Amino acid sequence: MPSTSPVKVALAQINATVGDLTGNVAKIVEFSRRAHAQGAQLVVTPELSLCGYPPEDLLLRPAFMQACVKALDDCATALADLPGLHVVVGHPHQWGGQVDVRTKSHAVPQRHNAASVVTAGQVIATYCKRELPNYQVFDERRYFASGRDAGLGPVVFEVGGLRFGLAICEDAWFDEPARSAKAAGAQVLCVLNASPYHLGKVDEREARMGERARDVGLPLLYAHLIGGQDEVVFDGASFAVDATGHIAARAPMFEESLLLVDVSADKAIGVVTDVPCIEAQAWAALVTGVRDYIGKNGFPGVLIGLSGGVDSALVLAIAVDALGPDRVRTLMMPSPYTADISWIDARDMAQRLGVRYDEISIAPMFASFKQSLATEFAGRSEDTTEENIQARIRGTLLMALSNKFGSIVLTTGNKSEMATGYCTLYGDMAGGFAVIKDVAKTLAYRLCAWKNSQANDGKGEVIPIRILTRPPSAELRPDQKDQDSLPEYAVLDEVVERYMEEDQSIEDIVAAGFDRADVERVTRLIKVNEYKRRQAPVGIRITHRAFGRDWRYPITSKFRA
Repeated sequence: MPSTSPVKVALAQINATVGDLTGNVAKIVEFSRRAHAQGAQLVVTPELSLCGYPPEDLLLRPAFMQACVKALDDCATALADLPGLHVVVGHPHQWGGQVDVRTKSHAVPQRHNAASVVTAGQVIATYCKRELPNYQVFDERRYFASGRDAGLGPVVFEVGGLRFGLAICEDAWFDEPARSAKAAGAQVLCVLNASPYHLGKVDEREARMGERARDVGLPLLYAHLIGGQDEVVFDGASFAVDATGHIAARAPMFEESLLLVDVSADKAIGVVTDVPCIEAQAWAALVTGVRDYIGKNGFPGVLIGLSGGVDSALVLAIAVDALGPDRVRTLMMPSPYTADISWIDARDMAQRLGVRYDEISIAPMFASFKQSLATEFAGRSEDTTEENIQARIRGTLLMALSNKFGSIVLTTGNKSEMATGYCTLYGDMAGGFAVIKDVAKTLAYRLCAWKNSQANDGKGEVIPIRILTRPPSAELRPDQKDQDSLPEYAVLDEVVERYMEEDQSIEDIVAAGFDRADVERVTRLIKVNEYKRRQAPVGIRITHRAFGRDWRYPITSKFRA
């Protein structure tokens, strides 16, 4: 019989940690109990919520897969005392057999990205993902087989007289999985997701899910992960659309949440939280990435080399928002070329945020290096060699403090610098986590301005205005300015975006109105500096293409177009 009254569904927007099976089970159970207490009959968790996303090569270990089986059993047992509650749990699943990745011989069946329906202490159904993404940061075909290829059909189950069909993330971007679920009797689609954030992703995601709901004429519930996992961050913003594709409910971004939705065969009703501006989203993504990388890996705190410039100021402000001032330490390391205003602004910035601030001059060490190398360098003028020595002295000092006290060094290089190689191996690239690795210089200024525009607990501007208005400089030689070596950042950043993120050719970019010399210069720098980027620390991805797991260009290559 069709449902005569709405079913209350809870979308459990949780921050799962890869490999923490016990902790993830505890979180699923906690959110399910909260939902049950509020009258929910169905709870939907995110994709692979049991083990965290992406588990990558953990999936190739039999012991990990066996532990996931036990964790699902433990989860079902822990939920057995909640009468009438159904919980959809995302997990890796293997229909028996093993996969030998060394010989490439595959026992059938293989591993699947799955979702199981748990109720009364039992797993009553298991759905296996049909569409496996293999682009950008995704490489699911390395690990999973498609449920369709394995001959596994749609899964539909009934709660409160309403029939729910399951889909997992990429499934909902294609026609067939949803149509198959409807043909099998589904009246509502439940989609489990772990969709990494990038700028503009929220609007794109909601638009496509609206199209999917309209295509099949069914409400769609989208349960999404939040939190940071190495390079990627997940933004939450779980939502529901009605059968016409209109947003009917939305959870907050970048925080754990339990979104309750009353759903029927054509309607969905819930609270709709506004989507923040793009600068606020980017800031929250960076804060989330720092908080979870430091927290989930157990570092006691962070170290940041302050320069008095915009990049280190931005990283410091993000770190304090993520960790609090007590877990952030700063070090100013002036060289003979450091301007007085850089000292003043760095001290001012640290004081405004209440973090520990120390100064160690590198001038004596720099002089010692030059003296030691004087014979070898005799007859040669100073050049970038001496500039890089200064950067490497600073890297050595920061890493020494990191080794001694256990805090991880946050590097401060931005995407514009990473693209063009305007950074020093074993110098300013030395560290454990690259916070703004995917933030172009122009966006860095926008984020600083946005942060200063916020209330900031009544303390006024966090970042001194002079840091934002003075010309950027590495201060490694007299009167140095970034634009002595690079095109204007407004030009540089757009060329990088077009070439690196959008895959436009040199000719296409020139045809769009950019100076050919600038385009050829920037694209050449992108190519010849790949060897540096391969040695850079991991960092947070906030664009749809970052230098990292979704940029896999060869270091040795003669292709120049």
